[in-house]
Amino acid sequence: MKTNFYLCTLLAGVSLLGLCDMAMAQGTSANADDISAAKDNAANGVSAADIVVTGSRIIRNGSASPTPLTTVSTESLAAAAPAGTISDALNNLPVFSGSRNQFSNPGSNATGVQGGNGAANVLNLRNLGSYRTLVLFDGHRIPPTLYNSTVDVDLIPQELISRVDVVTGGVSAVYGSDAVSGVVNYVLNRNFDGFRAHAEAGISQRGDAATRDIGAAFGFKVGERGHFEASVQHREYDGILNRAYDRSWNNLAAMQGAGTAANPYYLATDVRLATYTFGGYITNGAQRGKQFDASGAVVPFVAGTASGSSCCQIGGDGAYQNSSMSSPSRGTQAFARFDYDLTDDIHVYVQGAANIKKNKSYTGWNQLTGLTFNSSNAFLSPAAQTALAGAGTFTMNEILSGAPRIEASSKTNQYYGNVGIEGSLADFKWNATYTHGYSRLQTTVDNMPNNQRLAAALDAVYDSSGNIVCQASLTNPSAYGDCVPLNIFGANSASTAALDYVLGKAVFTTHTIQDSADISISGPVFNTWAGPVNVALSGEWRKQRFNAASSVLPTDLADCTGLRYNCTSATVLYPTTFPYSETVSQSVKEAAIEVEIPLLSDMAFAKALTLNGAARYTDYSTSGHYTTWKVGGVWEVNDQIKLRGTASRDIRAPTLYDLYQPVTTVYGNYTDTTKTPNVTAYLPSINMGNRNLTAEVGRTYTAGIVLKPDFVPGLTLTADYYHTVVSNAISVIQGFNAAVQKGCVDSGGSSIYCSLIQRDAAGNATAYYIQPYNIAKVKTWGIDGEADYATHVGGHPLNLRLMVNYQPHIYYQQPGIPTIDQGGAGWGLNGLMPSPSVTLAGFINFKPSDNVSIDLFERYRNKFRRSGVAAHVFADGQEYVRDFATTNLTVTLNTGSGWKVADSALYFSVTNLFDAKPPLSGYYSGTTSAGASYEFSDDPTGRAFMVGFRIKG
Repeated sequence: MKTNFYLCTLLAGVSLLGLCDMAMAQGTSANADDISAAKDNAANGVSAADIVVTGSRIIRNGSASPTPLTTVSTESLAAAAPAGTISDALNNLPVFSGSRNQFSNPGSNATGVQGGNGAANVLNLRNLGSYRTLVLFDGHRIPPTLYNSTVDVDLIPQELISRVDVVTGGVSAVYGSDAVSGVVNYVLNRNFDGFRAHAEAGISQRGDAATRDIGAAFGFKVGERGHFEASVQHREYDGILNRAYDRSWNNLAAMQGAGTAANPYYLATDVRLATYTFGGYITNGAQRGKQFDASGAVVPFVAGTASGSSCCQIGGDGAYQNSSMSSPSRGTQAFARFDYDLTDDIHVYVQGAANIKKNKSYTGWNQLTGLTFNSSNAFLSPAAQTALAGAGTFTMNEILSGAPRIEASSKTNQYYGNVGIEGSLADFKWNATYTHGYSRLQTTVDNMPNNQRLAAALDAVYDSSGNIVCQASLTNPSAYGDCVPLNIFGANSASTAALDYVLGKAVFTTHTIQDSADISISGPVFNTWAGPVNVALSGEWRKQRFNAASSVLPTDLADCTGLRYNCTSATVLYPTTFPYSETVSQSVKEAAIEVEIPLLSDMAFAKALTLNGAARYTDYSTSGHYTTWKVGGVWEVNDQIKLRGTASRDIRAPTLYDLYQPVTTVYGNYTDTTKTPNVTAYLPSINMGNRNLTAEVGRTYTAGIVLKPDFVPGLTLTADYYHTVVSNAISVIQGFNAAVQKGCVDSGGSSIYCSLIQRDAAGNATAYYIQPYNIAKVKTWGIDGEADYATHVGGHPLNLRLMVNYQPHIYYQQPGIPTIDQGGAGWGLNGLMPSPSVTLAGFINFKPSDNVSIDLFERYRNKFRRSGVAAHVFADGQEYVRDFATTNLTVTLNTGSGWKVADSALYFSVTNLFDAKPPLSGYYSGTTSAGASYEFSDDPTGRAFMVGFRIKG
């Protein structure tokens, strides 16, 4: 019914578009799409003198900024992601190729790279890591929403955002820690008057991935000196929760092989697990290699073709996993701001926001490994008991497809308040602000087996009355009197009551609180022959607190009393557990200066030459004190040519989670590769933070040119070269990693790697540690380009915009570990995102009549290597993933004359207009997860439709 409703709505929208186009071809002209900051703020009633360019505290003209700055209006962003958020649209821009959102990380879990929310929308400039990208709301830091101190930008109120500024260069000297790869600033419209609202709905061509979005904003003057504005928005996205078999890019594709010359990686489809079935695969004894069919009978297992990877086969009876393709989400945002002019020179304001977001996804079915059964188990048929009777017990693997899939869900509550006072004194401007923010993230992993109950339920026997019961309910009735026996011999054989008894959940809740205060003053201090010298002084204080609570701790072990099988002293109660953390805190004190010095003005070879410099002193209570700086210059040769360049030293301080991550212990089979032959043992891996971490240090250099040729009026061309090196980079080192073990041996025992391997007196490994260290280096370089052209065709306005990023290399270097070059590569180790070396984004806006506007958005990436590890060998023709492009079309019709409001419009969009299918990819480590069949930077949905209506009065 829901699908039919959406289809009918969309069809009605298409029909109405055609009717409105004929009826209003001669109506009033629509407003042009503003893509420059100057136009945008002029429309909002903000004078040029009030604008401060992102990336500086004193530059008030974006064209005078030495640091590369891209400004994109909300109208342009809507064309890039018609059915998405502003942040979804930003992810489509070339500089954000490494960002993640609900489309790019199905299988949410609380221990992944998203800081507890696998569907969080986290921006990542240049694929250098989201924690090295600083996010601002109207020029101010906002509290982190995830436990790794990053921001889910979907929680930023969007109804009153006028534009987004993207600074692609290091600016820690201006804003402090984290601004290593750049800054993203959501700029607020502070002077909105009137009312506007929108409602829209969309659905994919395949009847899923439905979206709904409704929002409104209003603003008005309060007396002669006050102004109030507020907004509210609610969005829903249904996601793609199941394996969509009609999507060819999701058909169990995975890289197989070992990546060596003798056994190269290659892309295979219909990949299945070699020793798991949906009904149970027997792994020992005389019946080893057989399986249980749907009736519970022991039958031969039809093996697939050998894949070159021990885990998997191609085809056959093996099982596979079924994770989400994209994660559904529900979100509500509310924002309000009140401004008041105390005098003509002093202004105060207070603003606040409340945001709630929920999302979930399915990581797959429960994968049960090495379960032990008595050969007389009551659920076995007599024939099966006879076949398995030889050893008295047998072991089995199974993908429990008859049970609900593991569901990972996250709920984020964020509250943000800011109060400020600003004013002017002679030629100086000053301001002081205080901000309080609170974020609560609750992650729930449901439908996991309680290992203690699972062990009890699987051991089924007959009682004296001939009923099938749990053996433990007979021997330990006080503990297991409510036990419900579980039958997993054959697919879908488990009863609902038994699954309800066995399956449980773990809940992990984090709280992040941030308080900050800052003060600044800026203005001209004296004049030179070329103009005034401007200086800005600023100071800032921040304190951040973090704690975590968990319903299931890593130390919670199963009580094996009365249990015969599948329980040992090391069995954890649940397979996924979360640590508890007492409140930890970090405070920061900062002082900064920025200077702008004009050197030349109105010369034959220099219309203007300006030098800009900034320095900041930062003192962290946890990781020491640092000095950052930036120097840059702009040489405006004439009205047609402008040169710019910067050099900066930036930092990224370790987060509270880096420093104080609670100790967690996970047992597993780990191999000691230093022994001959190698020794595999069931040992603990101990994960913890590192209180000795210090800040990462980045060095960035940029050089650019801006051209506005007179012979092509309306054309602007820009190109900027960048080169970034991050030293002392924080990297999580795993002691059980074979390369880490080799690094220890090669160092003769002196490497820090050796401290991650605990050995007994005989030299045998007894435990492995996982810990972050300042040990890595990250290097990248590239070129950003942009072309803007505004003209008329047949008297009708045409605006063109092209953005391109060329980033051929992103080197991750670590002593003793092979270098990874993630530039121009697909999935990398440690969660590195695909990073095409060339990405393009093109905007076309054309108004064929006064009431009709057409927007086209094109996104393209070039082909890239499947792996960033040079030593990996691929079969012929398998090394690269082909290029991919998508097109979005939006048609807007003004309907203002038919509605008694100043402006209204009906709009219809088609995303992925040509239903481009992402190329099959697959992890190169070998897996059968549904989400592994395409690169997550590509569109997984296919063609989708959206219709909406907006009014403004």
